[in-house]
Amino acid sequence: MFLGIDLGSRSVKVVLMDGEGNLQRQKFDTMEFYRKYGEKEEDRLVIDVSVLAVPPAGAVTATGYGRQAVGVKGARAIPEVMAHVKGAVYLTGLKDFTLLDLGGQDSKVALVRGGRVVDFTANDKCAASTGRYLENMAAALNISLEELGSHRRDPAELTSTCAVFGESELIGKIVEGCSIPSLAAGVNYSIFKRILPMLNRLPSAVIVFTGGVAYNRSLREIIGEETGARLVVPEGPEYAGAVGCCVDAAGIL
Repeated sequence: MFLGIDLGSRSVKVVLMDGEGNLQRQKFDTMEFYRKYGEKEEDRLVIDVSVLAVPPAGAVTATGYGRQAVGVKGARAIPEVMAHVKGAVYLTGLKDFTLLDLGGQDSKVALVRGGRVVDFTANDKCAASTGRYLENMAAALNISLEELGSHRRDPAELTSTCAVFGESELIGKIVEGCSIPSLAAGVNYSIFKRILPMLNRLPSAVIVFTGGVAYNRSLREIIGEETGARLVVPEGPEYAGAVGCCVDAAGIL
């Protein structure tokens, strides 16, 4: 058994891989996970994986937003980009592609050749093209994330590049009388416009889309049509980083 842990900003993903490559996935709220499984040791919060309700693992690898601030006892720590690329290669069988990972609070793009990262860029200082941004916009529109992801026609023009000011702009558009579908489409296009420069910098004929934002159907369609690339979304895209940790722990890639 091999255990992979992705300490995300919004959720913690835990994946267990057996010797035949079969995967068991679990997801926890980040704060609840730390309260339940974390212990303070000196000045650090340390996660003890031995108390998780999973079978004992031969090796454990961890990554994610909190991997440096939060220690994982008995685990090897690897960078997020490495974890997501290993997960994407394992889940898709592809070795040459551009990885697009849109998570809870950051966005990453990596150029992958021969199954390895040759270049990457990331935006971890702004939440404008992340799951947190989508959650804020859906709340402002009083619709679900699923409904938000169903609109792409007649997009309202949203010009703010900041998650906080973007919400203010959205409220202003509501007051002006813009329809909810048009505003939802505008939100989806605004994310695409923010990630497009990173995709243009590291282009490929195939884009593998990971992270929870990959569930947004309209954004998937926009990326595919606007870039001309073949878009591939692996099963359970939000678990790609944790799967990559399992792959690392197993020494497969």
